[in-house]
Amino acid sequence: MSIQSKAKRDASRKRKSRERTVTISNSAPIEGHAELRDHQGTLLGGIARRDGEWVLGLDGQMVGGSDSAATILVMLKRAAAMHERAGTPAVLKFSDTLRDAANEEARMQGLSLEQFEARLDGEMAGPRVQPDPGQSASPH
Repeated sequence: MSIQSKAKRDASRKRKSRERTVTISNSAPIEGHAELRDHQGTLLGGIARRDGEWVLGLDGQMVGGSDSAATILVMLKRAAAMHERAGTPAVLKFSDTLRDAANEEARMQGLSLEQFEARLDGEMAGPRVQPDPGQSASPH
């Protein structure tokens, strides 16, 4: 390997690194609005706002987005409850902006945020299949 080719590769890496930095810094800003952490302070999930959309991240990955602040907040609350049920105490903190947007959205639908959450939980659970009373539970 020649010294010149190494110098060219190094220069190319620097140029590409600068291009990535410029691309990232020119993109729309991301505003953090909620975080879910375990008792050791490890980030488990969070909500950010980017380009007018609320974005949910869990376990280091973006898992969804919505125009609905109430929906995305309920989703993170569900994630917190799942961690609690699994024995991992979790602390959820969120911004006044997110709270106010979620409350306003629920209010516009004639609901409190708690009622909105209960309705969404019901929708997410889906219809439950009831066994037909005429059928036997075990085959003969």
